[in-house]
Amino acid sequence: MKNADEITPGLRSVGIRTPDDALRALLTHLTKSRASPAETIEQLVTLERRERDTRNLASRTKSATLGTYKALDGFDWNHPRAIDRALYEELLDLQFLERGQNVLFRGQSGVGKTTLAQNLTDAPYASPPSARPSRIFHARNPSPRSRGGCGATPPSTC
Repeated sequence: MKNADEITPGLRSVGIRTPDDALRALLTHLTKSRASPAETIEQLVTLERRERDTRNLASRTKSATLGTYKALDGFDWNHPRAIDRALYEELLDLQFLERGQNVLFRGQSGVGKTTLAQNLTDAPYASPPSARPSRIFHARNPSPRSRGGCGATPPSTC
């Protein structure tokens, strides 16, 4: 019977990408628990899917073209019309996420809607207790259906 170190290269040759240490741990566990061939394959597939999902997310995050944007410290809250800064700062606490609501920025061209939205997506990273990276990822990478703008429940106009 081959040990885990002898099996790993064969798994690599058929496209299994799971790290060597994880494969060794899985094979050791399956051997000790006397898993059936079906259980072995099921666990290997589960481990491989998890690894591929992790790599996929890392790849998409790396290739995302989010670009850079202006910080709020230089944002002109009075140009061309006054923007409700208190309302925007209330949005930064992300309570609308807890309530399952969306935010809609409305206004004419050039008033800063995009800058405000981009800075809002970084709010969870500024306050670790309320960080929700998965929701922020989806906010930065909207589905084609929602690219026309986020609906607000209730409408919030900045």
